[in-house]
Amino acid sequence: MEAVANYAFLLGKDGMNQLWESALSTLRPRLSEENYRTWLEPLQLEGMEDGKVTLRIPNRFYADWISSHYLDLILESLCREAGVDALEVEWSVDESLQAQLDEKAERARIRGEDAQRRRESVTPPAASSATPEDNGLNPKYRFSNFIVGPSNQLAHAASVAAASSPGTRYNPLFIYGGVGLGKTHLVNAIGHRVMQDKPDARVLFLSAERFTNEFIWALQNHRINEFRERYRTRCDVLCIDDIQFLAGREQTQEEFFHTFNALYHSDRQIVVTSDVYPQQIKEMEERLISRFQWGLVADIQAPELDTRIAILRKKAEQEQIHLADDAALAIAQHVASNVRELEGTLLRLAVKAELLKREIDLEFCNEALGTVAPRVPEKQTTVEDIQRATCDYFNIRLADLKSHRRHRAISFPRMVAMYVCRQRLKLSYPDLGDRFGGKDHTTVMSAVKKIGGLLEKEDADVRIAVAAIERKVGLG
Repeated sequence: MEAVANYAFLLGKDGMNQLWESALSTLRPRLSEENYRTWLEPLQLEGMEDGKVTLRIPNRFYADWISSHYLDLILESLCREAGVDALEVEWSVDESLQAQLDEKAERARIRGEDAQRRRESVTPPAASSATPEDNGLNPKYRFSNFIVGPSNQLAHAASVAAASSPGTRYNPLFIYGGVGLGKTHLVNAIGHRVMQDKPDARVLFLSAERFTNEFIWALQNHRINEFRERYRTRCDVLCIDDIQFLAGREQTQEEFFHTFNALYHSDRQIVVTSDVYPQQIKEMEERLISRFQWGLVADIQAPELDTRIAILRKKAEQEQIHLADDAALAIAQHVASNVRELEGTLLRLAVKAELLKREIDLEFCNEALGTVAPRVPEKQTTVEDIQRATCDYFNIRLADLKSHRRHRAISFPRMVAMYVCRQRLKLSYPDLGDRFGGKDHTTVMSAVKKIGGLLEKEDADVRIAVAAIERKVGLG
């Protein structure tokens, strides 16, 4: 290691720069040009002393990302160029580098806008005018007809904020939740609000499946440049529905990664939806998962009874269906988990009522839904039920389970209980944190990920414990 210190001393500043450039030159062919410019080009070699190399970085995120993806390559190249066996790395955050990155991104954005204006100035009006159908938005889905309740309040507020200041607040915005809970509605509403405030805004809404199909078509037909221009340059707001569809599609993920970077660094709004939390999307690249969490991640849960009734009334008003209050209650009690199913049930009842010349009242609903009275939901399993079952199984006290004790005899049962609650009750991470003695939501996320990982590895103890607790509360 002493040779490293002497070597660095003899090189001086110019020599150090030359060493760094030489090391980078050996790395450049091994990375894509986009990855090289994004991650390695901003780095600077500050010094080498006592077996340690100090690298200057724009922010702490670079340290985490490079450590996970490129650090081995960098150190290998530096050791080879310096003629040493091993080096350790230290990070030095330099805010001036961040300022340079921001300035570079701003110049790129201005160049993109200038290029777009030049294209528009030479394009005939008939060819440049976009029809409303081009953006893929559904005209029915707007904020004005979205029913807000406790289950979707955060996602709605974040969507309104993102639509009001696209590219500056909550970018990207990641909305996740089960099927039929309103994710697509919110994303479409964002697009409509942006276009309402700025009619010339270029908004694109599409599913991840369509993005994949268009990408494949562009490759097959040698139109990839047009594809990239559409999504990276001629787009102010990109909304991708069901992003989990990209899982396992490496080439499409690579393309979306670069599209994401181009839009993000140009302050263009990105909105994506998924049926699960980002880290729970299997076969999705870590670099994409990391980016999904740069902005805000908001979940949508199944609507409460009052929210379901409000949804039914709003739908009935839109479709001009006369719906009695007690009938709305009966339907809302009968369909408890899915907004799409809830609205579909109302429409089916409306068709049947019209054929039979009947009113949609309580009696009609009881007959049509196969009940003799408004369906009373079965006793719902609660967090407390799962906590008590966990304590019984592991023979610990409830007070210990909710405590901040970190002994494995307590922390492991706590993680199992959190996992079962999250998977079976679909509660949000912050809510679960509160129910487990005021834990931070990141603690709950870590616990769920830990137990899920052990189950994927077929850990027998974890599998048996989870199954036993679920049986105790009637979920097995």
